[in-house]
Amino acid sequence: MPLAVPFDLSRLRDSALLPIGQKLIDGERLTVADGVVLFRSPDLLGVGAMADAANRARHGDRVTFASNQHINPTNICVLRTTCAFCGYARLPKEEGAYRYTLDQALAESDRADGTITREFHIVGGLDMQAGLEYYKTLFRALKERHPQVHIKALTAVEIAHIARIEKMSRADVLIALREAGLDTLPGGGAETFSAAVRDVIANKKLGGTDYIDVHRTAHQLGIRSNCTMLYGHVETIEDRMQHLEMLRDLQDETGGFLAYIPLAYHPDDNELGKTLGRQGTSTTGADDLRNLAVGRLFLDNFEHIKSHWIMVTSAVSQLALHFGVNDIEGTVVREKIYHAVGAHTPQGMTLPQLLTLIRGAGKVPAERDSFYRVLREFGPDETGETALPESDVLTAAAS
Repeated sequence: MPLAVPFDLSRLRDSALLPIGQKLIDGERLTVADGVVLFRSPDLLGVGAMADAANRARHGDRVTFASNQHINPTNICVLRTTCAFCGYARLPKEEGAYRYTLDQALAESDRADGTITREFHIVGGLDMQAGLEYYKTLFRALKERHPQVHIKALTAVEIAHIARIEKMSRADVLIALREAGLDTLPGGGAETFSAAVRDVIANKKLGGTDYIDVHRTAHQLGIRSNCTMLYGHVETIEDRMQHLEMLRDLQDETGGFLAYIPLAYHPDDNELGKTLGRQGTSTTGADDLRNLAVGRLFLDNFEHIKSHWIMVTSAVSQLALHFGVNDIEGTVVREKIYHAVGAHTPQGMTLPQLLTLIRGAGKVPAERDSFYRVLREFGPDETGETALPESDVLTAAAS
């Protein structure tokens, strides 16, 4: 059951929000119709106030982040010509195509040396030459070289692709990868689950029900995961709510999702943006904030809602900390995929910059591990320049 959240209904300026505010107070689950009202209400600040109250009831003023590093081993992808929103993928012989050798991947991973990085976020294209053995070898080598670093790798789409080219079940692929060092799954590849939407933006990509099935299988094997929704392209509000309902239903069933991360569509340097005439016009800050707030209110069985500063800018992510968000994308080091479609944000953020961002919202920054266990909170004057010793990390995570 959702938490019963204290809330002052006089803060709402749209009368259509009053029944939803009362449900928040009573600890009653919102319906899909309620979610549509939240998306359509002109009272964005009222929606945000409810989401903020729901978040504070769970997390107070604490905002967590992970010290992570993105590694994208290949941009070669069989869906190069059918995923209209992607600017990252390449065909095998196309200019700019790459596939890391093991030495190249390890050289990329060595950026973690001397830093507080505790997580590798590894995703890439659907490469016919990057199958199960490729990723098993990579994960084993990363674990040997950086035993302290958690491996969050391969979207549901990539897992299904490996299963297909290896003629294995998805469960067997997940088991083999887990034995090689895979710890959790990221949430990418969900896009928007509506079949009609996928026909426009990602024809031939893994469907919504199959995405859910891969995550269900992972959860049944004890592999936790994140989940996402790509918004701001051709989807309707009803499409968004169908997507959120499917995520909430699976979380009711398995409890395996760690966090929900809405992802803003970027229209530059991809075919969809050209077709829509949207070059240079990405999502609005208002829509970014609303998607996060609705996620917090509707996904009542999710503990964590995360803002991805790479996609929406650090300023919007800072505002989002008052719209239901309790977690923010971490240090990253070098991000490629969203910058390939026009993201103008930095490719990484330093720890002092993250601390400044969170404190600027009047919040308390805290470093977490990949399972959202808090490792340390930062006082008002702490810079975080000294890494937490590994023995203290293990103690903090266990407590």
